[in-house]
Amino acid sequence: MKIVTIVGARPQFIKAAPVSKALRKAGHEEFLVHTGQHYDHALSQIFFDEMGIPQPDVNLGVGSGSHGRQTGEMLMRLEKVIQEQKPDWVLVYGDTNSTLAGALAACKLHIPVAHVEAGLRSFNKKMPEEINRILTDHVSDMLFCPTDTAVSNLAREGITAGVYHVGDVMYDAAVIFGDIAERKSTILKQHNLSPRQYALATVHRAENTDDDARLSNIMEGLAKIGQQHCPVILPLHPRTRQALNRIGYPVSKDSGQKNIVFLNPVSFLDMVLLEKNENLILTDSGGVQKEAYFHGVPCITLRDETEWVETVESGWNQIAGSDTDAIVKAFNHAKTGMELKNYGEGEARKKINNASIQALWETG
Repeated sequence: MKIVTIVGARPQFIKAAPVSKALRKAGHEEFLVHTGQHYDHALSQIFFDEMGIPQPDVNLGVGSGSHGRQTGEMLMRLEKVIQEQKPDWVLVYGDTNSTLAGALAACKLHIPVAHVEAGLRSFNKKMPEEINRILTDHVSDMLFCPTDTAVSNLAREGITAGVYHVGDVMYDAAVIFGDIAERKSTILKQHNLSPRQYALATVHRAENTDDDARLSNIMEGLAKIGQQHCPVILPLHPRTRQALNRIGYPVSKDSGQKNIVFLNPVSFLDMVLLEKNENLILTDSGGVQKEAYFHGVPCITLRDETEWVETVESGWNQIAGSDTDAIVKAFNHAKTGMELKNYGEGEARKKINNASIQALWETG
């Protein structure tokens, strides 16, 4: 079976790492396309190097831009690639513009679409990711769901055919790369960090970086935690650095800001080690919310909702939004929660491969 796999951003590289290995080990031919949505070395190439992901067969180099321009450029270029490769399936991951562009290009060429991480819903259509998820699910032929909740979400929208509950491929990645990070990453030593003596934060979503008031409130909350409890380590996404510069928030080492330690974007293995050794994580990333749970660390979500409702219901995760007082209060009440079975046993990559083989056999 020939598969065109489309990736473009950090979460997709992480998800693709175990799945690509499983597909290739099973003898499938995979043509890997990098859209270039993330093009900075620290957000792109280093993931391929560290995680052993096969190098992309083509990098479309689309780069940044408005949602419409970026998605349209991807759609145009992906259409050409798919026409040339003539795959049996096109495989997409998650909820980025690369996901939607890949799904649309394939379905318009009558090539079946497989969507890994299908069925997630925040029920907030102001999020571009929510629109990408919904549209991708409704044009997909195989929908690989990480949780029972995702399966139920699809059923409510009338999607029941081709739905598979396989578990979460990011859990596969956490299992595979956790020990590797312990052996190879030196980031704790580089920054004189002791286990459980710091908090880790990530802020990158447009709903926070494009809203000056939200971003300012979040930074104030992080600073108060740094003052009252422990240092907050904040690797800066390029978008976040630009936004902080825009509002005049000091991010240089010489700024006098001692409560928040600003880092450049970190590699995947460095991020894994930071996550495994923090005492708490504050994030607006969907993937990092799960990674916190995978590594047994409480989480505070800097959004007004989450797709990963199980992490909240079980007590691992608290929703604080951008309210400064709510963020500090959540930190004071953070705790570990109940064990979750929703994310599988680290076998999602194998279940995806088995389902793909079955689907090929059924379609002849």
